[in-house]
Amino acid sequence: MNTHNNSSDLFNETQSLQVIREMIQVSHKKIKHDGILFIVWGWLMTVHYTFLFVFRKVVMTYDFDKIIKITVNLLPLFGLIFSVYYILKQRKKVQTYIGISLRYVWISLIVCLSLTNMIIFNVIHEVNFELQHPIFMILIAFATVVTGGILRYRLIIFGGIAFGILAYISSYFSLEIQILLEAGAWLLAFIIPGHILYANRKSLP
Repeated sequence: MNTHNNSSDLFNETQSLQVIREMIQVSHKKIKHDGILFIVWGWLMTVHYTFLFVFRKVVMTYDFDKIIKITVNLLPLFGLIFSVYYILKQRKKVQTYIGISLRYVWISLIVCLSLTNMIIFNVIHEVNFELQHPIFMILIAFATVVTGGILRYRLIIFGGIAFGILAYISSYFSLEIQILLEAGAWLLAFIIPGHILYANRKSLP
């Protein structure tokens, strides 16, 4: 009787380990999809903040300046639309706990950014971009580190840490320098890891 129970326990443990291995393998295959979103958001936001910095330094006509700024500000909206389309497209394929967890992380980030903006406005009764900007950066850094932890990919974790460090450093500077530092943060935390993930997609198990 004891032998039967021990065999059953061993079988259940072996099954559990196999399930965990399969989950890890599936999550590794899903990384290549997240790499695409990292590339898209990395380039969009890097271009967005780089152009905002340049526009503050370059003198242009009012009409041209207005058109360019509207175009640049539409980049995050394009990224959001593409992300929604891409996620809905992936839902038709096999769903994983990893993929669902990542969606909750980034949806929660959007909610936290909105609430943070409202809280700051309620407390100081004005939009203080020099305060808001580093706080937004640190929230994005946190979501990036969590994403790297879920995917078990150190490069994303290090990228998120770099994002957070740049967020703290930016708090010592004016808004213009903050914008430039955030452009660099998106480059380090999203573009570089995203391209490496995408380049290594064929070698993933």
